[in-house]
Amino acid sequence: MESLRVYVSVPVVGFRAAQAREYWETYPFPPPSTIYGMLLSLVGEPDRLVHTGTELSMALLSEPQTSVLLRTLWRVKDKKVGPGLSNNKRPDFQELLTDVRLVVWLIPGSEETASPTLLARVRGALERPQEISRFGGLSLGESTHLVNEVREWRHGDIGTGRMLIPDNRGDLSLPIWADHVGSRGTRWGQFRLEGSLIEPQPKEQTWISIKPPEISK
Repeated sequence: MESLRVYVSVPVVGFRAAQAREYWETYPFPPPSTIYGMLLSLVGEPDRLVHTGTELSMALLSEPQTSVLLRTLWRVKDKKVGPGLSNNKRPDFQELLTDVRLVVWLIPGSEETASPTLLARVRGALERPQEISRFGGLSLGESTHLVNEVREWRHGDIGTGRMLIPDNRGDLSLPIWADHVGSRGTRWGQFRLEGSLIEPQPKEQTWISIKPPEISK
């Protein structure tokens, strides 16, 4: 099946762990749900349900360094004062990764029904960006974590990386589909990272289907 390889680089970024509260620790690898959201933003698609069933495979090319930032967060603690004032702000620590470079493969997958597919739209956006209607900066996660470069993979790019491999016994838990209102609609996956050559077509076991969980009523 036809696939598309996309190179992505982000200078500074954080992927807040779901359990993080006052100390915002980061996942060491971009969650599949976050990468899917970035691709939707790239093509100007606001509805993330349109391309459910898209399959992604990904590898981290760099060895990001972790730093800790002290930041001020707004909250609603006292309705009598304005936002960001008095008790409505607090200091928090946030982990950030520096120099994140990754490669993402995508295929339509057997369950994607949209036409054109996300693969076709991403390829079109990279080849003819002037035809894309979108708004805001392209980010990976938070809006301030802007993507520095996104393009098709070139001959001569770095040929090794760490593949994200689905593995029920893996030690890395990441969201495949995020519920931005509660947690019930979040679909999780267990993964491990494995050093590998960056092949034109990744191994079959590395593909991840991006779709919400089946929730019983």
